[in-house]
Amino acid sequence: MGEQLSVVVWSKQGCHYCEDVKQYLKEKDIAYQTVDVTNQDERRDILEIKYGVRYVPIIEIGRGNVYEAVTEVGIPHLEKALDRYHHKNPAF
Repeated sequence: MGEQLSVVVWSKQGCHYCEDVKQYLKEKDIAYQTVDVTNQDERRDILEIKYGVRYVPIIEIGRGNVYEAVTEVGIPHLEKALDRYHHKNPAF
């Protein structure tokens, strides 16, 4: 069987959009890791290099070395990405 789904939430303290994403993932029973960018400009630099943005939340979804990033803010964008990923990889 393939590798387990991996979800990474780039977030910062006090970000209500970030908390909404984490709550949504918890409600859907989707495990995730958090990368906290609070007072970590070098982590924001990584986001800028990878995706051309410095804001959060950014959600990375994937398996192994293949990831898709959700850079638009809002749960509907996350739902669409998870749905696309599910259709591409039904084992998730």
